Amino acid sequence: MAIISAERKVEVQASISTCWQIISDVGNTPEWQESMKTARILETDEEGRGRLVEITSDAKVREVTSKLEFSYEPEHSMTWEQVKGDMKWLTGRWSLESLAEDLTRAVYSLEADTGRMLGLLVKGPVEEKVKEILTKDATDGLKFRAEGP
Repeated sequence: MAIISAERKVEVQASISTCWQIISDVGNTPEWQESMKTARILETDEEGRGRLVEITSDAKVREVTSKLEFSYEPEHSMTWEQVKGDMKWLTGRWSLESLAEDLTRAVYSLEADTGRMLGLLVKGPVEEKVKEILTKDATDGLKFRAEGP
């Protein structure tokens, strides 16, 4: 059993509304989050947002597939929990805080139990690299997408 817990913060030169539009469009996340290979929406909520989404991510030691259930608190946070997948369990969260009209603090956090088999691959320096890849990729991707080139 290997519990992975990681969090990364970034300040984005964009409004909280812009950041929210980007993160809540889960189906298009692979366009700006490099480690996410696919995001297939299986069910939507009453607002048309992805509620149940099958995601395949490149965790560098191997590809990981998870069916995630998403919950939304518009313009403030989005959470997800694995309902089926390669991890024993997985939860995550985006939190957004408006610091100024066009400045948003975004916090991306993940916690997972990789299980026995994947846990053997993800330990020591490899674990730190995987945590960095997954969180940095998400926050850097959001910043680049929101601020533009």
